[in-house]
Amino acid sequence: MELIAAARIPKAQARVVASKPYVEKLVEVIQNVGGASGGVSHPLLDSRELRTVGVLVVASDRGLAGAYASNIIRLAERRMIEHHKAGREVILYTIGKKAQTYFRYRGYPIQRAFLGVTDTPGYGDARAVSNTVMDAYAGEEIDAVEAVYTRYQSAMTQIASEIRLLPLEPPGGGAAPPVPVAYTYEPSPAEILSRILPRYVEASVFNMLLEASASEHSARRRAMKAATDNAEELIRILTVAANRARQAEITTAITEIVGGAEALAAKS
Repeated sequence: MELIAAARIPKAQARVVASKPYVEKLVEVIQNVGGASGGVSHPLLDSRELRTVGVLVVASDRGLAGAYASNIIRLAERRMIEHHKAGREVILYTIGKKAQTYFRYRGYPIQRAFLGVTDTPGYGDARAVSNTVMDAYAGEEIDAVEAVYTRYQSAMTQIASEIRLLPLEPPGGGAAPPVPVAYTYEPSPAEILSRILPRYVEASVFNMLLEASASEHSARRRAMKAATDNAEELIRILTVAANRARQAEITTAITEIVGGAEALAAKS
């Protein structure tokens, strides 16, 4: 399993790196189109009073990855407890069997569970997840969506993190793109923006799934390497103990044979 995880890490890393330029370009286009559309309005941009919060937990389908899943689950549970203490209702969405099993066992109601996604996530998986939370947000079933996942920094460093997925920041609210781009719009900027914003949410979820997948493989490789090293050390210790026990048996047998021979010689 260590070798399998090690073989999957480079592919997962490459997918994470390849997805970032797409998301960055989406942000740039949204800022430019948002600036041209003036007072833009879209359901995904509407900020409402927080009464019901959707929490999306990205864990794993399989174990043997050390504390990877438990770190995410603990962070998500702490966040849910904070919302409950503030008088907010929490609607839970889980990705991965580990999160589903944990929260279901402890009696948390799960609105939707996604399984078989975390090992090799595809864009279709991200679209299914994002459509679920976007529909709930647009229908005012929830007033915000927070995602809890593992952010991938390197093969040795993965950080349990949380981000606000919805509502989106209004376009142009952040830093302006370094080089302003002039667009000729067809159809209107508002209609273009209404099509781009859902794609941006999908891309954000996809990037989040890719980072979680790379983090899971890296955590599993470390855990399996530690298990391999511990097993080899245990084999060495048990081999030494077995050799000592065998040597003691041989010494005892030789002593008994010598003692018997001396007894026979004394009788004769």
